[in-house]
Amino acid sequence: MTEWSTLTDACGSAEHVPELLDRFEDDPSGVWSEVMDHLCPQLDTAFTASYAALPRLAGIATARAQDEDLDWVLLAAGAIAACAPGSSEPDSPLTVYAAPVGVLHALTDRRLGRVAEAEEYVNLLQALLSFEGVEIWDRCLDGLLSGEYEVDCPYCGVDLFIVFGQGGGSFSCSGDPASPGVEKAPLRPARDRDLEGLPRRLFTRARADGQESLARGVPYLFGRAACPDCGTVFSVAERVVAGWMP
Repeated sequence: MTEWSTLTDACGSAEHVPELLDRFEDDPSGVWSEVMDHLCPQLDTAFTASYAALPRLAGIATARAQDEDLDWVLLAAGAIAACAPGSSEPDSPLTVYAAPVGVLHALTDRRLGRVAEAEEYVNLLQALLSFEGVEIWDRCLDGLLSGEYEVDCPYCGVDLFIVFGQGGGSFSCSGDPASPGVEKAPLRPARDRDLEGLPRRLFTRARADGQESLARGVPYLFGRAACPDCGTVFSVAERVVAGWMP
């Protein structure tokens, strides 16, 4: 039995959380924002009550497995899981709550294959990675959707746009990508046979799920770019990781 009065959420004592989760179970889409305000504000901060809510969220998701509101539950749980330290850390919530996290992972994995809309797909894919304890990339795949990342040059430090999958081609630039006079350097996407580990998995998964536009962006994200200002060639993914702020 969870002693909610001994736990905290964003507003202090978590005594009210069971009632909040009751209302979330009845109306996930309508109560989602309130749940996030208490358990994961700004989608980047979690509390003791947030992790303690994972078993209940797994139960709600199971009950909603065939429901259009399932995504709201999975995204709430995914945001909380993304805040947890990796499973290799002592007493990580991902280990303490391994059973409900496993349920949430399985439901998300199954749901991905039925999603057509790209934004929804990326959000759920990030949730899937969060349940696995994959750090950084469980929050940094939005650029596959927009076709644009902002990084800095590892040598001269200039801010750069990495643009791919758009009508103007695939390139890096230090000025406004839409400006006709901006200097652009072509991107060097990773070759299919060079994709390994997580990049290979993202690529093959997106293609298998019919998300071809997202899959086409993966080689650019895990490829190389050149700084138009100083000519330095660098790994796009490494600069995304370097610029990530927890």
